[in-house]
Amino acid sequence: MKNIQNLIEKIIQQLTKEHKTVSFAESCTGGRIAAAFTAISGASEVLHGSCVTYSNDIKHLWLGVSEEVLEKHGAVSQPCVVQMLEGIQKMAGSDYAIAVSGIAGPTGGTELKPVGTVYIGVQTPFSQEVFHCNFNGPREAVQEQSTVFAIEKLAEVLGI
Repeated sequence: MKNIQNLIEKIIQQLTKEHKTVSFAESCTGGRIAAAFTAISGASEVLHGSCVTYSNDIKHLWLGVSEEVLEKHGAVSQPCVVQMLEGIQKMAGSDYAIAVSGIAGPTGGTELKPVGTVYIGVQTPFSQEVFHCNFNGPREAVQEQSTVFAIEKLAEVLGI
């Protein structure tokens, strides 16, 4: 996590310099991205807020994920993460957003969506991208890999 801490410090410095903000909508990561950011001094300059939207009901009520998307595609899907990104960005009024939804395991996987299936989205003022990831290992490893991947993708879009 040391490398990730350095990366987060650089993200915070850049967003602070540019007077930009970020927010997070997390499901399977359970607030780990927000915790990683708030562990770094200066996070209050850029972090508007974060939601852990674990249940489908809360994804719908808090972030505006449509019941149609949840029924047709499920919470672990590209369309759900797109709506999570849009929902958190709108709610927090942030310039950047990260959204994560996946199956950390050890239960919950299916043939089509095995344990380790995670969708990670990054929203910027000028782009939106959702990544379909397949991580390996026990629950904590999947959560950790998801957290690191999300932070690395945010750094990437910021040119860090």
